[in-house]
Amino acid sequence: MQTLAEGLRLPTNGLDYAILAIYFVVVLGIGFMARASVKTSLDFFLSGRSLPAWVTGLAFVAANLGATEILGMAATGAQYGVAVVHWYWIGAIPAMVFLGLVMMPFYYRSKVRSVPEFLLQRFDKSAHLLSSVLFAFAAILIAGVNLYALSIVVEALLGWPQWVAIVVAGLFVLVYITIGGLSSAIYNEVLQFFVILAALIPLTVLGLKRVGGWDAMSDSLTKQHGGDFMTAWGGTGIGDANPLGANWLTIILGLGFVLSFGYWTTNFAEVQRALSAKNLSAAKRTPLIAAFPKIFIVFAVMIPGLVAAVIVPKIGTPDSDLTYNDAIPLLMQELLPNGVLGIAVTGLLAAFMAGMAANVSSFNTVFTTDIWQRYVVKDKPDAYYLRFGRLITAIGVLASIGTAFIAASFSNIMSYLQTLFSFFNVPMFVVFIIGMFWKRASMKSGVWGLVAGTAAAMINYFWIYKGGIIDIPSDQGANFVSAIVGFVAGAVVMVVVTLFTAPKPEAELAGLVYGTESPSPDEELEEADNAWYRKPALLGWGAIVLAAACYIPYSF
Repeated sequence: MQTLAEGLRLPTNGLDYAILAIYFVVVLGIGFMARASVKTSLDFFLSGRSLPAWVTGLAFVAANLGATEILGMAATGAQYGVAVVHWYWIGAIPAMVFLGLVMMPFYYRSKVRSVPEFLLQRFDKSAHLLSSVLFAFAAILIAGVNLYALSIVVEALLGWPQWVAIVVAGLFVLVYITIGGLSSAIYNEVLQFFVILAALIPLTVLGLKRVGGWDAMSDSLTKQHGGDFMTAWGGTGIGDANPLGANWLTIILGLGFVLSFGYWTTNFAEVQRALSAKNLSAAKRTPLIAAFPKIFIVFAVMIPGLVAAVIVPKIGTPDSDLTYNDAIPLLMQELLPNGVLGIAVTGLLAAFMAGMAANVSSFNTVFTTDIWQRYVVKDKPDAYYLRFGRLITAIGVLASIGTAFIAASFSNIMSYLQTLFSFFNVPMFVVFIIGMFWKRASMKSGVWGLVAGTAAAMINYFWIYKGGIIDIPSDQGANFVSAIVGFVAGAVVMVVVTLFTAPKPEAELAGLVYGTESPSPDEELEEADNAWYRKPALLGWGAIVLAAACYIPYSF
């Protein structure tokens, strides 16, 4: 995300700042209330596995709904049109359903406290340590990106210096996570979810009213950009040229399978919310509950981008001072009255803080339990790891503030983030999926699959794409191809290594490989309750059907 246009300063007044102040007070209040429930390290890192499914489900979707996504996807809508729905209905919903129905039973039954810890149980220490270090590094880097993105938005909209926005937001996240642990982060994410919607819905409704409704907007954009702009699949035939720089095959395989499944099923910042649920049934329902609002959130981020493209026909071109990233700030400036404007600004700040808090809370868990407790300081009392968890949270936030300034050196943050996902999440996914469904996969194949997948994705992006060896029309298309290359390379290396190394003893695979699990007495009691809302499969199929129903009008 590049720096926003200087002319987008918002006409905020005392009412808007009062709303913002009230929000910050409530955030800190939730942190202090959550403190009473934190007595053990499990309480701090996983909320004592005690939260209901509706809470973890809303936190699951809010943790992903950062302001980089809100501004970035609105920008994508302004630039590419209705094709932005691919990132939701293909790039999120199927993977969220798969996580709930297939992968959460493995995570939850194994009693792991993090995603890397599952690799320790399924493979060996080398795979565990490598994945832990890579994830901890990426989490801090991504938290810093959220802080930097917040700072440039606040500077453009409110006039605050960037360093003030970075430090203030970072300190608020530090206080409420250090005090209340994951419970504080999750309950604040539930609040932030509704605040974000309260910011986006007025923009969507007033924006459509401004341009004369959907039909008038569609007619205007079709005249400007052609018929494919208002369809999801137009121009995506193999060999066809389109602004997205991707055809239907790379969209389905690169985004819909590899990148999507790699992110949603192995990103601990998301999975941690489901692991904090009170039982297996609630853990499985967490991503399924989150899938329902995810289906419709695309409209709240896509439509403002389309509206901005109508209001400023040359947005994002050299003939305009406005970039695609200015879509939502532009509508905030032009459409929202004071009071509602304060809610919208609060919503943006809430989105940034949700994204940062998700990464910081997952970082402190992985660093404490997977690195410090496992390899550095072992066998200490639980109280020691609780204190260390709070300390490393503070260190993580301070490191995020530092990486926020480092992020200023990158010209396109959204593209940079998606490139990181293709490098790190995709290799993790291929190791998980093969390890879960192939008993023969050896202990050593895990670490070599991670190394090969990451290296192949990086080589494809930096050497083959950036070096011009193969012509890929856009960074987005290159990310899709890199993800596919990383997945294939990781899978091939895992198979080859498995053929020459020893498998894990079958007795140690119970509950870690598909077909080897057996329900515990507690799970059998849960299954005795046949209420429809406790059936993950029903919720999952419902999410898929709803997404398909939404997709039909834009598929032709």
